[in-house]
Amino acid sequence: MFYYPICLDLQGKTALVVGGGKVAERKIATLLEYGAKVLVVSKELSSDLDQRVREGKITYLGEDFSDTLLEGVFVVIAATDDPNLNRLVSRVAKKKGLLVNAVDQPADCNFIVPSILRRGHLCIAVSTSGKSPAMAKKVREDLEALFGPEYESLLNLLASLREVVLARGRTGEENKRIFQGIVYSPVLDYLREQKWDELTSLLNKLLDARFSAEDVRRMAASG
Repeated sequence: MFYYPICLDLQGKTALVVGGGKVAERKIATLLEYGAKVLVVSKELSSDLDQRVREGKITYLGEDFSDTLLEGVFVVIAATDDPNLNRLVSRVAKKKGLLVNAVDQPADCNFIVPSILRRGHLCIAVSTSGKSPAMAKKVREDLEALFGPEYESLLNLLASLREVVLARGRTGEENKRIFQGIVYSPVLDYLREQKWDELTSLLNKLLDARFSAEDVRRMAASG
């Protein structure tokens, strides 16, 4: 089976996690990182999850799963050590048309979670379509050396420059030429080596602008 790649907006969405162990910990940490409101059901909670409950970062719904807990839920993660329970959670969630992932049980999922590399707004997702999560992790680790923190700065800079360019009212084709000129220039090398004067001179030439080195630093640092 081949999966259709997609990026989801989880900000403010409700996620139900069934399970309270180490696997659930990792899933919940990621969901919180992406802005989800997390509900958890489990007979036991790890010390980390118990702490998150007491701090009000996640909501504990009790020991037992039932379909009534799926009301208003956007995505479901079945992360218990009981395959039969995970399968039950998956079946009920699918009947309600929800997104559901049963950890290490691809047949019970309607989506799988890739191995993710993030550099600010740059997100690189690696998937083996569930065939080998270990291999996906290995590829992601290899990519970490190729895509360093300078890519985060580059995207911040490009976002700010895009506003400047679009405000000039040029045609779409002209804007495309300008953006490609920036991306295919040595801008990334200058960011990596923090050569701010050279970078500023390059951008001023490409954009017919009058940025200062401080302007460029600020744009590269803004998230």
